[in-house]
Amino acid sequence: MGQRKILDAEQCNLTLQRLSFQLIENHDHFIDSVIIGLQPRGIALAKLLYSKICLNIGNEFPFGELDTTFFRDDFKLKPLIPQTTSIDFQIENKRVILIDDVLYTGRSVRSALDALTHFGRPASVELLVLIDRRFSRHLPIQPDYVGVTVDAVENEKVIVDWQNNGQSAEVYLTTIQ
Repeated sequence: MGQRKILDAEQCNLTLQRLSFQLIENHDHFIDSVIIGLQPRGIALAKLLYSKICLNIGNEFPFGELDTTFFRDDFKLKPLIPQTTSIDFQIENKRVILIDDVLYTGRSVRSALDALTHFGRPASVELLVLIDRRFSRHLPIQPDYVGVTVDAVENEKVIVDWQNNGQSAEVYLTTIQ
């Protein structure tokens, strides 16, 4: 099994800083915006971006965690362990920023869009991903904010290795046998 490093911790931190500034540029003080991380792997990324944004804008704004287990199209095909959903605010007429670590087929994002409808009707939904595997979509879903685009073939997997309690990460492309 071969492995290639896509981002080391320093590169990942610079990428996250850039993404946080892009969000600040487009959402100003986040008065009508919310961040929602997708369970399980998008949460660490969402928390890290949220802390960087709050530090830069000087105030907090709504942050949530969304579990899409029961909205997935493969829910009955494989054993899935439900996670926690924590959205204790209204998303009605808000600008929602969905955050996930890797965009692969688009199925997780589709299930997140379905799950969001149970919390209201947002004014808009944007997608931020750390890694975009652009040649592997099953659905016509594209991110609004991308850390890095990776061209990976079917037998390769992108692994985001969170370190220091989610304060830094390294990203690898691994060949699966």
